Amino acid sequence: MARFDHKVFLLSGGARGLGEAQARQLVAEGARVVIGDLLEDRGRKLAAELGPHCVFQPLDVGSESQWSAAVATAEGIGALSGLVNNAGIFEPRPIEESDVAHFERTCRVNQLGTFLGMRAVVGAFERSGGGAIVNISSTAGLRGVPNAIAYTATKWAVRGMTKAAALELAARNIRVNSVHPGPINTDMLVGRPEDAAENERRRLRVPMKRFGEKEEIARLVLFLLSDDSRYMTGSEIAMDGGISL
Repeated sequence: MARFDHKVFLLSGGARGLGEAQARQLVAEGARVVIGDLLEDRGRKLAAELGPHCVFQPLDVGSESQWSAAVATAEGIGALSGLVNNAGIFEPRPIEESDVAHFERTCRVNQLGTFLGMRAVVGAFERSGGGAIVNISSTAGLRGVPNAIAYTATKWAVRGMTKAAALELAARNIRVNSVHPGPINTDMLVGRPEDAAENERRRLRVPMKRFGEKEEIARLVLFLLSDDSRYMTGSEIAMDGGISL
């Protein structure tokens, strides 16, 4: 029997990047996966590629009603066992260039979206006997990052919300942990040719002198979703090549 046979997982931001890697590995381990994302064409294509145990669900993480619909879709294919809050945006700007609209947009996706996702699954987890939540934060949630004040604020918030939720939900058999990736080889970080020089500077600042791969993060997330981590809650795990040391 595969590790996740018959279990159902909901992934926000699941159509690309870290979420896509998690979807692929979960399906390979026997899970049923709901990919939630705004990228409908890409999400439907990925779900079709991964087969009948993968379903796409349109999801704006800042919308309460769309979270409710995503949870309903997940429960429609089985008992919901896990949530990964992957959805996030990274738009670095100096403080003087970070206007209110930029700050609020970053908060809506990265912080409010994580809160709404956690809140949306509590009832479903109780109906299924418990569950695991993994919130994707960042090394920016462990230390200060220049020229990214909005992003840094939200990733510290995700770290704090994870701990608050872990304390509140532990007695209900719901675990909540956060993952703090460093520079990872995804479109969010390295997808723009004009950022090549800055990305090379980022790479050289990593003690291991390389970017992480999304599959490495996915394997950590799968561990946190599995019963192998059943005594872990409120934990914050950096996977960053040593950059946060």
